[in-house]
Formats: sequence, C-alpha cells, structure tokens
Amino acid sequence: MERIWLKQYPPEVPASISTESIPSLSHLIDEALAEFASQTAYISMGKSITYSELNDMAEAFAAWLQSLGLGRGDRVALMMPNLLQYPIALVGTLRAGCVVVNCNPLYTARELEHQLVDSGATTIVIVENFAHTLEKVIHKTAVRNVVVTSLGEMLGGAKGLIVNLVVRHVKKLVPAYNLPQAIGFKDALNLGRGHTLSRPSLGPEDIAFLQYTGGTTGVSKGAILTHANISANVLQAEAWIKPVVRRGQEFILTALPLYHIFALTANCLTFMRIGAQNLLITNPRDIPNFIKEWSKYPVSTITGVNTLFNALLNNPEFKNLNFSSLRLTLGGGMAVQKPVADRWHATTGVVLSQAYGLTETSPAATINLITESFNGSIGLPISSTDVSIRDDEGRELAQGDIGEICIKGPQVTPGYWNRPDETSLIFTGDGYLKTGDLGYVDEQGYVFIVDRKKDMILVSGFNVYPNEVEEAAVEHPGIQEAAAIGVPDPQCGEVVKLFVVRKDPALNEEAIIAHCRSLLTNYKVPKHIEFRDELPKTNVGKILRRALREPVTSEMTN
Repeated sequence: MERIWLKQYPPEVPASISTESIPSLSHLIDEALAEFASQTAYISMGKSITYSELNDMAEAFAAWLQSLGLGRGDRVALMMPNLLQYPIALVGTLRAGCVVVNCNPLYTARELEHQLVDSGATTIVIVENFAHTLEKVIHKTAVRNVVVTSLGEMLGGAKGLIVNLVVRHVKKLVPAYNLPQAIGFKDALNLGRGHTLSRPSLGPEDIAFLQYTGGTTGVSKGAILTHANISANVLQAEAWIKPVVRRGQEFILTALPLYHIFALTANCLTFMRIGAQNLLITNPRDIPNFIKEWSKYPVSTITGVNTLFNALLNNPEFKNLNFSSLRLTLGGGMAVQKPVADRWHATTGVVLSQAYGLTETSPAATINLITESFNGSIGLPISSTDVSIRDDEGRELAQGDIGEICIKGPQVTPGYWNRPDETSLIFTGDGYLKTGDLGYVDEQGYVFIVDRKKDMILVSGFNVYPNEVEEAAVEHPGIQEAAAIGVPDPQCGEVVKLFVVRKDPALNEEAIIAHCRSLLTNYKVPKHIEFRDELPKTNVGKILRRALREPVTSEMTN
C-alpha cells in the first residue's frame, strides 16, 4: 500500500528510524542510566531509587546470574507486579545476556507450568505472594535458581517491615509455601557484588524477551522479541512523543503491569530512554489508593487501557486531582471508546491519544498525533512501519475497504519460540504480520480498526462489530461498562447479546434496547441483555469476550 500516511507526519517526526548504530537494547539502557545517573528513576510506595542506583543493583544482579553459570540466551522468568525489584531484575537479566520471560503473577499452576516448561527457564524471580503456585509445579520444570522477594523488601527500614507485616499477617496475602532452594532478592544482589561481571557480546538478533501471548485462542505462545525489535520500537515511540516530552523532566505514572508488553516498552523502556521519573502502582485495581498516589506527584504522562480510564473517571475523587502538569495520555491494549475519551478530555484538559499494537509488534504499530483530538482511529503507521489491508486470500485491498490489518516493520517478531508451524501461519508470503484484526485505511492514511476477526458477529449475513455496539451502549448515562458477543439464533444465525454493568440500578433491559435502537441499525441492536456486577478482564483490563461467549453459547446450543 502506498504510504499515504507520511503526508500527515509532523515535521519533527521522521519517516524512518535506524538501529544500525545500536548493538543491543542493553546499549540503549546503558546510555540512559549514564546520562541521567543522578536523577530519580523509579518510585514505589514512597521509596525512590536513582538511575545510578538502578545501574549498580542491575550490575550486581547480572553478576549473580553469571556466577550461576547463566549467560547469553539463558531464560530468566520474572513474576511480580510493579515493584522496584522489576526494573532492577529486568536490566540485570538483559545485561547478563539472558532472555527475560515475563510471567503474569496471577497465573494458575497449570499456566505457570506451561510457560516455564515451554520457555526452558532455569531461573525465576517471584514475589512471595505467588510462591505457592511455583511450589506446585517447579519439579516439572527446568527451574533450579529461585529468588523469592516480598512487597516490602526494597522499601527499607520500618516502611518495609510494616508493609510485609500487613501483607503477610493482617491481609494474609501470602499462602504458605516450601521452596528450600530460594534466596531473597537482596541476598542475590549481595552475592552478585562479590563477582565481576563479564559483559557478553550481544547483537541485534539476540533474543531479549519471550513475551507470551494471552492464550485466548489456544495454548499460550512465546513471541520472540529481539534486541533489534525492542530497540526499534523504543526509538519509534520516542520519535512520536518527542514533540510533547522533555528529556530528563517527565514524570510517568505506571499503573499497567510492567510484565505486559505495552507498559514494558512504553513506560519502562521508552521513558527510561528519556530519563523520566516513573511512579509504579502495585495494585491499580485499588482506584482510591491509585488516585491518592497520583495526588502526591506532578504526573505529566499516564498510559492505560479504556477500562482503567473509565474506572478513574467514575470515581468522584478523580476530578479533584491537579492536572496542570499532565500533558500526555496514551491509550492502547484495547479500543478506546469515544465517550471515555471525551470525558477524559473534559475532565483533565488533555487529549486521550489512541495507539495500537500487538505483543508480536513490540507492541507499537500505529499511533495518533499526540496533540490531535480523538478521532476514533488507531492512528498512523509509525516510522519505518508499513500497513497493508488484506482479504482472506492474502490479496491487498484498496484504500477504504475492510480487511485484515497486516504489519511490516523492524519491531515485528521473527516468530514464536519453538513453534515454526504457528509462525508460518501469522505471516503473509511477502512478510507481513497478520494481526487478526479487521480494519481499513482512510484517504489520509489513518488506520481504523473495526474488531477482532474472531469476535465479529454475523447477523443474517450482515457483519456486526462488537466495538460499535459497545460504544453505542456506553453513551447511555446509566451504563458503566458493556460487552457484546454473538449468540446462536434459529432465524438469524446469530444475534447480539449485551452484558451490562450498571451505574443506575434502576436501568432496565427495555431502556437499553431503546437507547441502542436510537443509535444503531436494527440488526446491530442487542436482542438479549444480561446485567453483571462486573465483566471478566485480563490482567491489563481488557474485557474477555471469550469468557462471556463460552458459557452462553454452550447453554444456548444444549
């Protein structure tokens, strides 16, 4: 497809970026840690560390890994929420030449076993709250080195003791476990300080991360992300935010988990690159405490998903925050709904800019102009990135036609770990990644996503995209959240069912259908309404339509 989107690029944003002078992601990180050595890097629960301290502790962690015999290509699993331990272990693992395997702390034993076995990880850093899960499966894996840390371990003094006391004995959030080979995080650092690190020679094609997909369509797969992939995406992201950020002066609030690809590349690595202060939120589901933490700092940037922004807006205390320092809000991970974007802009005075990507694209592939009002698109292809809209036979479609969004660029994965068959399925013959998302490119080059290919609802031969139904539904003032799925119907093949979380307890089915009928063509109007107290979500707040669809479809077909 012709790169019509380049005409919309601001003058300061380059059409392409180059990583030729960057030997590895570790090189980019080293530059940042040296340039901003004296400045605050991370803040967690009131405790801060500088870039210099981060560098020293990462060096110790890397030396500890090396002392165990680990080196280039060995896999190290990190299983923790947003804590100071995470960036230390991350930078240290990469510096040792090892591969980071990010694990969701909420994994079941079965899910954790699969990921550890599949990746071949031999070492894990895990928070004690989840150590009992590891205990159940460690004997089935190659893991032999275990670091167990606590939420308060890096906080120091009385603060750390109090946090651990509350977590362990008051809230009882640490189930009993038995991992006799485990050592503490500080113990690992102290052991590492007794060794001198021999930096391995890394190249662009060395693997930096095995980033596992959500597994919503089958067995979770490890997307290979090389040093070149991530370095490219950091430089791409930096180029696009450059017009509104100031090196060494930004303050980013990180509520999304750093083990997720969005926050990993955007919050952790890109904002490390520009020397930002990074406020880590350990439990973003605790909205009142989240807002309380925000109120203490001059936040200039926040990233999030639609559900997070919606939850903040629905808390009455949010509007009382001081937004004078806020200049950048970036939404991704799921479709940003226009009512949420409009409310965010009205409340904060800052545009909620939508970006798009996948685990397999490191993740950023498209982004809207940061200063541009919300337009419903997922933005323009970022620097050095091509987008092609393809039909089911792989033929490129004309501008404006709906088909599968396909992506090519330096940030795109070379494939899945040890799964050549799966890898072959995701690429076109000419090397484009097939996203599984349906969309189109408009006359200016903006990309619009209409929905996941697998989520499309077929009503009497007409395509219905759940995002459209959900966006219409949440325009009703009595609806907090909504999710649409297709359910079997003897007349139409499928009809729309809408799951609703109410703001107004008096809201009924008839009122919702009447509202939707005023905004949608008849075949798109929900035929079934089900009220829920909450909707199932992934660890980053994406609504899991699959979890809603499976029990419904089984009931209606029995």
